[in-house]
This record gives sequence, C-alpha cells and structure tokens, in this order.
Amino acid sequence: MDKDSPFLINSNGNDNASGARSSPHNNNSNINNSNLDMSSFNNRHNNAALLGEAQPRGRLRYRRSSFTPLFDRDDSGVYEGASEKYINDPIHGHVLLDADTLSCIDTPQFQRLRDLKQLGSAYYVFPGATHNRFEHSIGTSHLAGELVERFRDTQPELGISASDVKCVKLAGLCHDLGHGPFSHVFDNEFIPRAIPGSKWTHEQGSEMMLEYLVDDNHVDIDREEINFIKDLIMGERRGNSQRHGFLFDIVSNKRNSLDVDKYDYLQRDCYNVGIKSSIDCSRLMKMSRVIDDQICWHHKEVYNLYELYHTRFSLFKRVYTHRVGKAIEYMLTDALLAADSVMGISKAIFDGEQYLHLTDDIIKQIERSREPGLEDSKAILKRIRTRNLYKFVDELLIPLEKLNILTKENINSTEIVSCQGPNDHLRQEDVIVEFLKNNYAMKDRNPVDGIKFFSKTNHSASYHIPKEKVSSLIPSEFQENIIRVFSRDPTKVRAVHEAFRRLMSRFYRTGDGSSNLPPSSTSPYYNSRNTTPEKANAYAMSWMQQQNRQSSPTRHLGSSSSGKDSVMASVKRRDRSPSPLSERRVRVMDFSKDE
Repeated sequence: MDKDSPFLINSNGNDNASGARSSPHNNNSNINNSNLDMSSFNNRHNNAALLGEAQPRGRLRYRRSSFTPLFDRDDSGVYEGASEKYINDPIHGHVLLDADTLSCIDTPQFQRLRDLKQLGSAYYVFPGATHNRFEHSIGTSHLAGELVERFRDTQPELGISASDVKCVKLAGLCHDLGHGPFSHVFDNEFIPRAIPGSKWTHEQGSEMMLEYLVDDNHVDIDREEINFIKDLIMGERRGNSQRHGFLFDIVSNKRNSLDVDKYDYLQRDCYNVGIKSSIDCSRLMKMSRVIDDQICWHHKEVYNLYELYHTRFSLFKRVYTHRVGKAIEYMLTDALLAADSVMGISKAIFDGEQYLHLTDDIIKQIERSREPGLEDSKAILKRIRTRNLYKFVDELLIPLEKLNILTKENINSTEIVSCQGPNDHLRQEDVIVEFLKNNYAMKDRNPVDGIKFFSKTNHSASYHIPKEKVSSLIPSEFQENIIRVFSRDPTKVRAVHEAFRRLMSRFYRTGDGSSNLPPSSTSPYYNSRNTTPEKANAYAMSWMQQQNRQSSPTRHLGSSSSGKDSVMASVKRRDRSPSPLSERRVRVMDFSKDE
C-alpha cells in the first residue's frame, strides 16, 4: 500500500502535520490535514493488508469516512476498533450499524435474540421460518433510523435532534428484548397459565432487559434517554417528556398500528415462509411526512395501506394461526408448564439475569436433564419429535349476532365434556378450546380510519379518506372470530367432535326446535350431517350417484345392471378425480396423519 495513502493516519488519531511517517522511499512524508480524503474509498487500498517493505513508526489504521470496511483487521495494524459496521440483510440490503447500535448489539442480552425464532412453533410447519428476533430487531432499528432521518432531512422545521435519532434507533433495536421462548407462545399462552391473573407482556420484559443491558455493559446513555426509549417501545408518552409526539408512532404505533416493526416483520416473514408479497415499505416510508405532529401518507398510498393490512391478516390466517402450528404451540405450552416447578421458568420474568438464559433451548435442557419430575414434559416433547401431535377437531366462524352468546363462559372444555356420548369417556384435559381473532391490526375497527393523508398540491394539510372512496371491495368487517377445538388424545377426536357439535347445536335452535348449525366444512373427519363413518360413506355414495346421473341422464336407460353395480361403476370412475366427500370418506378412519 502507498505510504502516502489518504486512508492511513497515526493510530492516535491526530490530524496535524506533526505525525510524520518514515519510509525507505521518502523520508519527508509528513501528512497534511488538507490532503486527507474524508469522503471516498479505494477498494485496492481497502482490501490490502501490506504496508510496504518497512513498517512505519507507530501503528497505522484506516481513517473513518463515509465508508467503513466490512471486516476488522485487529491483528494487521491496518484497521482495528471499528465503530461502524455494515451487514448484508436479505430484506433491506446493506445495513449500517453505528457505534450506539453496536454498543447494544455486542452484549449478551441482545445476542440472546439469536436463540429466539421469530415465528415460534410455526417453524415446525414452515421449514423456512428459521429467522430469529435478532435479525428482525436489527431490521426494525434500520427502518426506524431511515424514517426519522428522512423526517429530519426533509423537514428541518421539526427540529429533530441527534438524541431523537439515537433513541428511536435504539428503541427499534431493543423493542423485542423481552420475548421469551418461542416468542408469543411464552407471553400469550404460558405465562397466563403459569401465573393466573398476570398481565405481564413481552414489552415489560423488554424494559427490564434494557435496564439490565445498560447496567451490565456500562452503555453510555443517560437516564432521560433510557426512559424515552422505554416510552418509544411502549408507543406512548409517559411522564413529562417534551419529545415530539410523532416519534412515539415510529416503532410502536398505537394510533393505527402502522410502524417500522410491522414493516420489517411482514416482509421478513413472507420472505422466509415462501409467501409472495407486493408490500413495498420503502415506498410507504418515502411517501410519508409529519403534519400537525402526526405521521401522514400521500393520498395515492391509501390502497397500498389496505393491502398491507390485508397481508397481515393473511399471514395470521395462513401462518401464525395454522392449525398444526397451533397444536404444537399448545404442546410446547403443556411441556413448559409440566417443567415449571422443576426449572423455575415462570420466575425468570422477574429477574433479568435468569431471563438472559431463557431461550428456545429450554426444550433441549428439559430433554437432557436428569432432574426428577420432568417425565411428563419429556413425554410431550417426544410426541413433538415423533410427530404424534394434538389433533385439530373442528372450528366454527362466529357470526356477529352470536358474539355475545358464544363466549368463553359458554363454550369451554367443561361444557363440551358434558355433552359427550355414554361410552366416550372424555375428560376435561382431553379438550382444548381456542377463541381466535384475526383482524386488520386494530381489532374490529378499520385501521385506515386512524390514518391521515395529504395531497400532492398541499403538504401542510391532512385529512381522512373514507373507504367508500377507495374501492367498493374494501371489507365492511375487519375482524373474524373463530372457535377452534383440539384433542390432546388422537384416539378421542371423534368423541370430542360429536360433543362439540352437540354443544353448539344448543345455540343454533330455530323457532320450530330444529338446529341450523353450519356444516363442519373444516373438520378433516366429519360432516355435521354425518357424524359416523358409515353415514359419511353412505352420503358420499349417494352424492356420487347423483352427480353421475346429472352428468349423463340417459346413461343407464335400458341397462340390465343393478343399482349397486351402477353406483360402484360411478365410484370407480370418479376415483380418478375424487370429490371432497370421497376424500373425507377415506380420511375418516385414518387418525395417523397430521392435519
């Protein structure tokens, strides 16, 4: 490397001309500050490790500029102690990590996120869902920085400070520090059952772990900034903070749920599970600005925003609440509960040092532990390993007019067991009842009603856009409510299904005493009108015979074949393209397959 390269300075960082270098080629090679190139870089210099035939006085290193090498050269004397790094992210490309960000990333508390899968139990269904909270948090921090810096550069009148930028980026980075094993399984399923009445959330865990991270690693950040970061994570102004109100909507937007956290996980989850998505969050960020202390979007983006919310709904419908994934989620919860008294899992949420070591690896710790009292937990985990899973039984979409009737008080495992047949021998622990809500992120409300837009000609005024002006195909309802039933015992699926349908029939009585209960369109085992294999098979035969006659009304005229032969001929012919009912007829007796 040329001894006079502008990329080389003395290791003490001095920029004055007194920092002379010795060289066999030039004994008067003093460096002048005006000759240093602070903006460009040279790939040949950047990747070279040799300094020439003779080592100069003092250790040399690359000057920090707008480009930071993608590697450390701690042992070469060329480059060491980087305060910035680039990483290559599959979603956002090259992401710059500055000194403040690295001071949090390079800690045990943040590195713990590498061992927490982003989608928890969904990995058992979608093999590509191997991504974790670590990369999601970095992506969220990157987007948070991009957005707040854009506001700072394009709207200088906002007066966004360097501290604002720093805290918003760190809030995006640390917003998921409090997640437990298998992400939402821990705080949504395990904690409510392990500590009844607990209102603990992973956001509270993030606040605890942030405090632990700062104290344990002596991170250079003051108390006011720590409190501000906590408020940004919670998405609400607490105390007497004088910070801008729109900053609280960047990481966790309680106004309309449109934030950088969602920008990242929607793209990242679609990418990893193999679902195509048309979401362009970079465009949405570029088409936004702050008006009256609120983040607003260009009016042309209104349909794209509906598309974003629909993508979220679709991911919940197809991935996050996949019935096999949910079955495994309940198995993991049961396994953790069975091990809690021995492992002290639930107590860790109150102690950052214990929580530091609580990751997805907990199931391996249980499996290899020799502590007594873990037999039940190990048995459940072995069922997961051998794919002997809890079975999905049935589900029912709750109509709006019955939301006040079909409640957890009326539909539960106790009530279902009370409706079992005389020889079914069901127990309450055999049945799992789930009340599922899939929506557009704001419960039953239209999230776009909470968004303001601006026009191309007026960037200083904001307004709402009614859905009637967007499209006639925008949904009128924004949340669906579903009751799902699972069986812990695969041999009792039929009994659980029949008991569930009997219970539900009570709430679907008509004036004449009959039931208008919707058919069980999603159950893999039964149709509501045919609750035994014999009836299901008979109905399938009748259906195929009817279809055969409709397709060829004169086919059997003058035929000497018996009715039975005609039906069997129909069965053989239609077996080449089986109907849903013929599939049900085959599957009705097969309880070994995963659903």
